[in-house]
Amino acid sequence: MSNTMYAELPQSGPDILTREKETYPDIFHEGAAAEYSKAITGAHDLVVNFLHRNRKPFSGIPAAELKAAFAAIDFDTPLPDYVSLLQEVQELYVKHATAFHLPEYIAHLNCPVVIPAIGAEVLIAAINSSQDTWDQSAGGTLMEQKLISWTCNEIGFGKEADGVFTAGGSQSNLMGLLLARDYYATEYTQHNIKKAGLPAEASRYRIFVSEKAHFSNHKNAALLGLGEQSLVEIKTDERFRMNALLLQDAIEREISQGNIPIAIVATAGTTDFGNLDPLAEIGRIATRYRLWYHIDAAYGCGLLLTEKYRSLLNGMELAHSVTIDYHKSFFQPISSSAFIVRDKKYLQLLRMHVDYLNPKDEDYDDLNQINKSVTQSTRRFDALKLWFTLRLMGKQKLGAYTETIIETAEKAAEVISLDTDLELLSYSDIGVILFRYAPENYKGSDLSELNQYIKKALFNSGEVLVASTRVNGDFYLKFTMLNPLTTLDHIRHILKLIKQHGAASHQKN
Repeated sequence: MSNTMYAELPQSGPDILTREKETYPDIFHEGAAAEYSKAITGAHDLVVNFLHRNRKPFSGIPAAELKAAFAAIDFDTPLPDYVSLLQEVQELYVKHATAFHLPEYIAHLNCPVVIPAIGAEVLIAAINSSQDTWDQSAGGTLMEQKLISWTCNEIGFGKEADGVFTAGGSQSNLMGLLLARDYYATEYTQHNIKKAGLPAEASRYRIFVSEKAHFSNHKNAALLGLGEQSLVEIKTDERFRMNALLLQDAIEREISQGNIPIAIVATAGTTDFGNLDPLAEIGRIATRYRLWYHIDAAYGCGLLLTEKYRSLLNGMELAHSVTIDYHKSFFQPISSSAFIVRDKKYLQLLRMHVDYLNPKDEDYDDLNQINKSVTQSTRRFDALKLWFTLRLMGKQKLGAYTETIIETAEKAAEVISLDTDLELLSYSDIGVILFRYAPENYKGSDLSELNQYIKKALFNSGEVLVASTRVNGDFYLKFTMLNPLTTLDHIRHILKLIKQHGAASHQKN
């Protein structure tokens, strides 16, 4: 090789490091520490301002006004510095971001997040581990597996249990139905759906869900090629929980019609009511008919943290698979969820090897997490947030927060039930309250229209954010209690505003 060719090779030492700093200041590496600090400090300041300046959960800005501000953005013209960037983000996003941490936010299943988990997010983003294979995240893999093992134990599963972190409850529910479908085909008809596709009889597969179960069951049945027609909805009792007697009748009826029951999905914490299906009773029925038993505990999983209310989850240990959403009830930032199975052998149905990622001869003692995942290859190290939280705060403190939420919800329901201007629909096992403004002297013909007006007025003002739903065609306001900072005084204030807006609407009409 000539001297000229050697001269063209990159040189090492201080000179090359200086050139890297000058040429690549925006790529995360040892030469960009100052730039990293500048970015992190700017983001930190935005967050602190968000906390100090927000006094209501939403700015109330009309969608048309915000969309108009975005029309001027030109991605072909970069901003000159971080100051300009952060000012733009402040105006377009932070200023109008929903403040889930405020007690006046009681709309959807969005919890306030704990500080240790936010600290973990900095490490997750910067180091940027991918959780699909051991050679991409050694310590991270063991941390995730340790947390999965802890969750399995809290559920009541044995040493054979396993699982994997997922992007959310809908993905975990998809994995539950996927395993139910493939397990039935493999176990009872020796048909490998992964290799051969759906068998002819798949059109007769039936999955039993509550009429109040999460919509992801319908979406997932469609994605799995079974269609929504595969779902048999079971009527609920007076507390909107699956009626186990009707479940058994439905199974017998489907069998008599020549259909093939393969699974039951129970809900531990319904989105609309915060109630739990009778898990133990449903588990016994699943065992009797040899059906896959999946429990969607995306919301109710927080009960695992508390001794006082843990008994509401009795029967969860009978499930084949469970959905857990740490970002709903463990006070974790989005996303942080898990799919748990009673026996790790079930996860073999998902396994697939490719030479460029997880070849069979490099399985690292079964430490490649991609072998357990269904829709994610590259995957964030979200488990670190829960690790920070449990190691610094402990299960007991999180459990105390959950108990506070449940007890505040119980008291709030009592206040509503005693108010002659309000109509409580149902009590909750966890923290969802459905009610409507319905004053005794109301002479209007449509209470649903009146309560829709109230919700819209609150949203447009930004002072309080509540959710809503329809039950038997009627429109109800909904409180979703996920914040231990929300007190009964906050609830009384929110109810006062609801009645004020309702009375104003009433007077207009």
